[in-house]
Amino acid sequence: MNGVPRIGQGWDRHRLVPGRPLVLGGVAVPSDLGEDGHSDGDALLHAIVDAVLGACALGDIGTHFPPSDPRWKDAPSRLFLERAVALAREAGWAIGNLDATVVLESPRLGPHMAAMRASIAEIAGLSVDRVSVKAKTGERVDATGRREAVEAQAAVLMVPVPGRPVSLVSPPGMG
Repeated sequence: MNGVPRIGQGWDRHRLVPGRPLVLGGVAVPSDLGEDGHSDGDALLHAIVDAVLGACALGDIGTHFPPSDPRWKDAPSRLFLERAVALAREAGWAIGNLDATVVLESPRLGPHMAAMRASIAEIAGLSVDRVSVKAKTGERVDATGRREAVEAQAAVLMVPVPGRPVSLVSPPGMG
């Protein structure tokens, strides 16, 4: 069963505050509000990282990049995704495709979607046709709808790396 593709799911939410940049999928999106987070707060990349790690049973973003560690203060979240993809590869897995959704009332993300897809593809070492990003609003309901938060969800299909044995390794603190 080790060589059977695996699905991972990730979710993240960050409070929106003035004075911080809004970064989604590694792309700076013009906005009067940005994510409040220890790193750059990129909720989209954080959800993708959790999906990759989860599919490979390698823990979660907090296990590998704890907010208590000053090394990650204001760090670009692309570092987290690069590391998650490398850990997955070391364990014999690669991303087959990924699908993500961002929930944000405003600004509208349509004009930035192609850049987000290209950025995620580049960070993860994928072709753009294997990356899907969708945007939804909060319909003025709950924290996302009131512009208090941004939320992201991601699903990934992890496939065995051809010619590499699949190993199941425990993340730090979980083995």
